Amino acid sequence: MTQPQFITVWVLGDQLLQLHPGLRMAEAAVGRAHVRVLLIESAARLAQQPYQRKKLLLILSAMRHYALELEQAGFQVDYRHAPDFLHGLQAHCTDFGTTRLVTMAAAEEPTRRLQQGLATQLGLQVDLLPNTQFLVGQFDPFPDADPARTPIMATFYRAMRRHFGVLLDADGGPLGGHWSYDADNRKPLPRALHPPPPPDLPPDALTLAVAAEVAAMPHGVGTVEQFNLPVTAAAAQGALQRFIAERLRDFGPYEDAMAERSALLYHSGLAPMLNIGLLTPLQLVQAAEAAFQAGAAPLNSVEGFIRQILGWREYIYWQYWRQLPALRDQNFWAARRPLPDWFWTGESDLRCMAHTLRRALDSGYTHHIERLMLLCNFCLLAGVVPQEVNAWFMAVYADAYDWVMLPNVIGMGLNADGGRIATKPYIASASYINRMGDYCASCVYDPKRRTGAGACPFNLLYWNFLLEHETVLRTNPRLGPAVLGLARMNPDERAVIRREAAAFLEQF
Repeated sequence: MTQPQFITVWVLGDQLLQLHPGLRMAEAAVGRAHVRVLLIESAARLAQQPYQRKKLLLILSAMRHYALELEQAGFQVDYRHAPDFLHGLQAHCTDFGTTRLVTMAAAEEPTRRLQQGLATQLGLQVDLLPNTQFLVGQFDPFPDADPARTPIMATFYRAMRRHFGVLLDADGGPLGGHWSYDADNRKPLPRALHPPPPPDLPPDALTLAVAAEVAAMPHGVGTVEQFNLPVTAAAAQGALQRFIAERLRDFGPYEDAMAERSALLYHSGLAPMLNIGLLTPLQLVQAAEAAFQAGAAPLNSVEGFIRQILGWREYIYWQYWRQLPALRDQNFWAARRPLPDWFWTGESDLRCMAHTLRRALDSGYTHHIERLMLLCNFCLLAGVVPQEVNAWFMAVYADAYDWVMLPNVIGMGLNADGGRIATKPYIASASYINRMGDYCASCVYDPKRRTGAGACPFNLLYWNFLLEHETVLRTNPRLGPAVLGLARMNPDERAVIRREAAAFLEQF
């Protein structure tokens, strides 16, 4: 009897799916006993950036736990440390005489490009399967969209809701009569309201061993101390259920709020695990919808959370593949200033910036409004080179990957793509920060002053940006009220703003 051949399934470190399509395909073809699973810790990939140490700890611990679970399930696992992915693959194929390799398409373009050349590089059959970690891999609502004129996120989100049957009434319309309840979800956090603490997940022995390795790495951001992220699918599912039970109810009203006393507020904090496959988007969507059906959470909170997954996350990934390669080099507003050194230390006299930067550097986490309306807002107003801002985000955040940061920072946060991803620049003065956060009361700057001693730099930079780009901004109908306000500004006030802004930017 002819013995079945072995198939190697290469699983990337951000593809730790319980239902990995490569494993299912190989097992169906030759049986579990003849499937070898390859996981590679690539030294080159780990050293690509001075990464957040908590991110490295999450990925490496999750990979090693995943390998153990596969072995316990009866798979043969080859866990390798290699200079890079290609050397690891070549060594594995040589050691085992591999003739067929199965792998799932990477979410990040550079790694997918490597995968597409593996058949030639390795001289064997390579099955490159579609990526199943994103729902747009199963359904593309606009497959023929022109990258220069793609649908806005709201249109994309409605199409996804309809296709996957999420929060629809009997007639196929949106539950409650509205597709979005964003207008209900813009409340600051009341002083008397105290969000529940984040989940406490003490690291096990394997995670502690990985932590020692990561702490010894020569380059990185933050520390491995106080690490409490789930590193297995079971633990991640437990964190999801805890979010549904403890925080989803109040997620909606306060999803845009910023607070010194709570980093997580009512957000899920699940993105790092979702982005490496310990959770799937449909799991999150269905868990939130089930909470609404059970009366455990109101529609505005459930819809707001689902929009983050089925709308924003899927839309960002969809745009990533449509806007490459041009997206990497976009700089629509001709920004030329380098990223300030204090972004790497958090040493700023702007209280909101100092607190948010330190939180990000220490923990690898801040929620989306702090990223968009503080960090990116400041960099856009100050004219910081988009690629330097993106590199900082890639290094600092635990959920950072090329597919999410490139369109989210370059496109949405900095509007450096000229509006292909977001239809207007997300800019705001200190008034917004003061309304939605609790930083300003303890800051040395006055959020109500536009110029002069003690004026908040966000005000100065906001009005300076409007003046500097007035002609272009007037062509954007979504910015009408802000730009029209310039008409009430006399020449002397304009000159003061431009002069003080230039002085601030010269020294910052």
